[in-house]
Amino acid sequence: MTKPTVSHPKGLYVLFFTELWERFGYYLMLGILLLYLTDGAKGGMGLDRKEASDIVGTYLGLVYLTPFLGGLLADRVLGYRRSILIGGILMSAGYFGLAIPNMTAFWISVLLIIVGNGFFKPNISTLLGNLYSSPEYKDKKDAGYNIFYMGINIGAFICNFVAAYMRNEYGWGYAFAAAGVGMLVGVLWFLAGTKHIKEADIRKPANEGDMPVSKVMLYVFLPALLFGALGWFIPGNIFGSDSTDAFIIACIPVILFYVNLLMRSSKEERSQIAALLSIFAVVIVFWAVFKQNASALTTFAETYTDRKIPEQVVPVVKPFGMVQEVHTDLKEHTSYDPYFRAMKDENGNRLTVMSPDPYFQNLPKEEWPEEGSSLKLFSTEIFQSINPFFIVLLTPIVLGIFAFLRRRNMEPSTPAKIGYGLLITGFSTLVMAFAVLHTDITTDKANALWLIGCYAVVTVGELFLSPIGLSLVSKVAPVRLTSLMMGGWFLATSIGNKLSGVLASLWDNYDHKEYFFYVNFAACILAGLAIFAMLKWLRGIISKH
Repeated sequence: MTKPTVSHPKGLYVLFFTELWERFGYYLMLGILLLYLTDGAKGGMGLDRKEASDIVGTYLGLVYLTPFLGGLLADRVLGYRRSILIGGILMSAGYFGLAIPNMTAFWISVLLIIVGNGFFKPNISTLLGNLYSSPEYKDKKDAGYNIFYMGINIGAFICNFVAAYMRNEYGWGYAFAAAGVGMLVGVLWFLAGTKHIKEADIRKPANEGDMPVSKVMLYVFLPALLFGALGWFIPGNIFGSDSTDAFIIACIPVILFYVNLLMRSSKEERSQIAALLSIFAVVIVFWAVFKQNASALTTFAETYTDRKIPEQVVPVVKPFGMVQEVHTDLKEHTSYDPYFRAMKDENGNRLTVMSPDPYFQNLPKEEWPEEGSSLKLFSTEIFQSINPFFIVLLTPIVLGIFAFLRRRNMEPSTPAKIGYGLLITGFSTLVMAFAVLHTDITTDKANALWLIGCYAVVTVGELFLSPIGLSLVSKVAPVRLTSLMMGGWFLATSIGNKLSGVLASLWDNYDHKEYFFYVNFAACILAGLAIFAMLKWLRGIISKH
């Protein structure tokens, strides 16, 4: 009798749906945060684009910086399941808090989400890796991570339709509250399926010579806070804004911690840690470009992309939250600036000035609706669903290509896949450069197919790099440091995310917008070449694990 093929562990599907709902909330916020911060007409914060991009980048940076501490506490103190529950509850509270239209409530809520993500994000990935540690599942680990990565993007796809419907029909607060509800559903699902992942929740005790948690808090976390405060309060700016100074300088103690970890490691572990840290340093560039979907590409979708909906299509798409109405009327205006919806006086105080929606900025006047009527547009955040849609669509194809090449002993090594991912990501920015060259976006709108094409290409790059990276950390990291090194992966993500906001805040500095995308292209190509330069060394280390 033929022995049945071993399928994936049941715990995969517990973690799959838990992460699905976490990603629902995360990407819902990602899709509307810049829009909420710059909205000055319908209950948003009314900030200018540069300030809003800086806040988005800072949030994206900090939300992936806290996994360093969350991974350590899970490894040494709390365990993975307890950490995930704490994180999920904190994030849910934060999303509900964002429904309160108040700047103080906004910052408190963002802090809850940042801390909650630190407990949640590295530990659910580590639990998944532990599920595949037994011999019967070990060779299915890469496939398991890809299934996990594809599945969670269902939540990322759906959330933007929910966000658009809620904010268009009821207001921004309801959209953020929907993220809170989704995260609560994820927590309850996790609790219901905990029996299937209990055996994977193995706390790894510190070895002799490891820095205890108390010392990490004292020598790493506390200095990071102090360095961040120093960066915030130093006169002037080093890296462009107070928040960027604070973030970059706060990262220094954390980076030094990983350098110290490398220097103090045994000879046996040193090559593993060195390989991972080298990859972490290079993939910062990927995240700096990729996460501009929340800033620069959202700006491009909102202002420079043709989003008009034919009248006959409006009734079909309206129930799905896809219709956004924009008006030309000005309210309480004393001056007019087509580039910003909120103006400031010479002292930096915000004036009650509302210019037309930025969609009219480069729309020929003859195409404006009559006073009192509106244009029906596809909601901006719907474009954020293109990436997860392509992930779900393209993951089986990419996996099939890898399987085809594997059967012929031609499959690229894991670090080579990361290198190719960076190169492909670079080519996605060229799509946007061509969009700008093809259309004079100062006087006309770019076809939406350019943005869709960009997302299609960058998704392929993401599939070559992101799920492979998570699997790589799980396989190569020393067993006792798995979650801590997973935190290192998220530290690299954090720095890249923050840099995405820094780059996006420069958008208005470019008179020729194609050069904005050329800079991104050059960065990705150089990073990809760096990986290929290290390829032989990396393959030698990774092949042993």
